[in-house]
Amino acid sequence: MIDGDTLEIRGTRIRFHGVDAPESAQLCQDAGGRAYRCGQQAALALSDKIGSANVTCQQKDVDRYQRIVAQCSANRIDLNGWLIEQGYALAYRQYSTEYVPQEDAARKAKRGLWAGSFTPPWDWRRGERGPSKAEPAPQVSSSRPQSTSSDCRIKGNISAKGEKIYHLPGSRAYDRTVVNEAAGERWFCSESDAITAGWRAPKG
Repeated sequence: MIDGDTLEIRGTRIRFHGVDAPESAQLCQDAGGRAYRCGQQAALALSDKIGSANVTCQQKDVDRYQRIVAQCSANRIDLNGWLIEQGYALAYRQYSTEYVPQEDAARKAKRGLWAGSFTPPWDWRRGERGPSKAEPAPQVSSSRPQSTSSDCRIKGNISAKGEKIYHLPGSRAYDRTVVNEAAGERWFCSESDAITAGWRAPKG
């Protein structure tokens, strides 16, 4: 077990398709406002679920780290969907919407992560760190900065090829670019913020 959405089987690392679990060091807050290691909890829950069962995986893709991206099952249970339905992970909409119904069910039932508050894993990896005991948990709702909307007007778009491109107000594609925050796209307050987060300017 590597973490909540990655397994190692016979020396091969396998990343779960359509799933994004909190990182191992990530903190979230439970319903009572107490901080806990939500990434560690996801990994332990997955380990307990698998137990001594054989895991079978169907490859979907290979990611940029050369890990196999797959749908995995144990005891005829789709582990990808189970993680999300139990609230241990989120549907990774940037790459697949297959498990959105399971996420909706977990959110409605306030299971796992949804019982409290947390930073989505993709935002946490960009440096938006999760809650600690000394600060309130950011609510999972929008990746848009909390300053006034007039300050944060740069659109961070993800192309069909997965390229992260930012568009400045007044630029050629700005007006027709729509920010889909559920897919990992976001707004930026400055061009340097966009570049630091891994977005680039349009070519040409």
